[in-house]
Parts: sequence; C-alpha cells; structure tokens
Amino acid sequence: MIHISDIKTTHPRYPFVEALLHSAFPAEERRDDVQQRNNTNHNPKFHCGLLTENGNPVGLVTYWDFTDFVYIEHLAIHESMRNAGYGGQALKEFIKQTNRPVVLEVEMPRTKGDITHRRIAFYRRHGFSLRKMAYKQPPYREGDEWLPMKLMSSKRFKWLNIADTVRSTIYREVYGI
Repeated sequence: MIHISDIKTTHPRYPFVEALLHSAFPAEERRDDVQQRNNTNHNPKFHCGLLTENGNPVGLVTYWDFTDFVYIEHLAIHESMRNAGYGGQALKEFIKQTNRPVVLEVEMPRTKGDITHRRIAFYRRHGFSLRKMAYKQPPYREGDEWLPMKLMSSKRFKWLNIADTVRSTIYREVYGI
C-alpha cells in the first residue's frame, strides 16, 4: 500500500524527490530548485509528498492546499517502478486523504496513442474529468513561454461556477501572477 508523507528538505529522502522532479519533468514544467525548496520549507499552502511502499520511496506528489480544492502540481513515479500500479494507488490514496475536489494540469492531447493521451486516460480511469475551458500554464521562469494545457478535476462539482476561481487561484498562488 502506498503511503504519502509530507516532507521538508531536511528529510533524508528529499534528494530522491528532487532528483525525480528533474528526471520526470522538463525545466519548463517545474520551478527551479531554490524556489522548490523555499516552497517546501516555508509555504503553508504547498506540500511536498514522498510516496513510499513498505518504507521504500517510489514517487512524489507536490500539491497546493486551497480552501475549495487541492491542486496537484506534480505526480511522478520513479522510472524503475512505473507501470506497476503505483501511480493509481498513489492517486487513489491522495484523493481519499484530501476529501475535496482535486485539480491538475495535463498537456494538450497530441497524436492519438501518444503519452499525452495515455496520461489523460490514466486520470480518467481514476475518476478525473477533462475540462474544456481554455487554459495555459504560466511560465515558471522569466523568458519561458506559456504552455497550452488542459485542466482535469476529480469528483463532480459545479465546475462552471468555480472554473474561473480555480484558474485565478492557480495563477495567483502557484505561479505568482
């Protein structure tokens, strides 16, 4: 069973998390290490979750805890452990612990059957819905481009009533816009 532990940079497994962020996400899809560490240690809305099974690290989940929803910024399983069900277990456990709607970004679907489609299908299998609203991920670094993305959300909630709030909260709190 997957266990999620909220950790700080002083945790002995934090280097595992940081290395996994680097290997699983290109630079334009994550903040620099100094900002990541600062959020991990000092931002009460930000959480760095270490995913373990029987005490062994298998992945990470970083997320933002807001009043009306929780935003998953990054979810990754270590490359050597992918396709073994850990991602689904982690997502199921995360949703169970959260007890609020969960929102996340996914890359725009490209060619049918590519990784973008498989990722969206994975989240759909776990109860997420792809939202049709226009959305772009703001850049993490000055000079980078805005990335066309889509939002997905768990649980059925009055999305149309909250969509603009979700987007503006993410832009303001996560990306500082």
